[in-house]
Amino acid sequence: MAMKLDQKQAISEELQGQLTSSEVVYLTDFTGLTVEAIGALRRQLREAGAEYRVVKNSLTLRALEGTDIPDLSEHLQGPTALVLGGSDPVAPAKVVREFAKGNEERPVVKVGIVERRVVSPEEVTRLAELPPMDHLLATIAGGLTAGVGGIAGALNSLIRDIASMVEEVGKQGEH
Repeated sequence: MAMKLDQKQAISEELQGQLTSSEVVYLTDFTGLTVEAIGALRRQLREAGAEYRVVKNSLTLRALEGTDIPDLSEHLQGPTALVLGGSDPVAPAKVVREFAKGNEERPVVKVGIVERRVVSPEEVTRLAELPPMDHLLATIAGGLTAGVGGIAGALNSLIRDIASMVEEVGKQGEH
C-alpha cells in the first residue's frame, strides 16, 4: 500500500529532526538480514544510545534538504538503513561491526557522518576498533593525575632539600 503525501511529509520531518540532532549517522546496506536480525541489531544499538531506522531513500533525501549534513545522495542507492547516534561515534560503530561479524558481514557500512564530516567505511571500522569512550577518558584522566603526582613529588623533594639545608645552616650557626 502506497504512503499518502501527508504520511511521507510526517516521516520526512521526523527523520529531519533526528538527523539534525544526531552527531553520528552511518548509512548501512542491510541486504540479507532477516526481520528478526534487524530487530536484534536495533535492540543492541538502542542499548548503545543509537537508533537503527529503515527509511525509503527518497524520504531520507527529502529529510536531508535544508540540513547542514553533507550530501549523501550517491550513497542512497539500494536498501539503506540509518544508524543515528549521539556524540559518541565509537559505540554504534562497535555494535554494527560486532553484529556484522556474527551475521555474514551484514550490515555493510556505506558511509558515515561524524560531526558533520563524511567518513569512509574504513574509518568507521577504525572507530569500531577504538576502546570505549569511558575507557579513553579514564586513560586521559590517569595520565593527567600521573603528571600532577609527578609535580607534587618533585615539589616535596625540593621542599625537603630546602628544609635539610636550613637545618644544616642552623647547626653551623650553633657552633
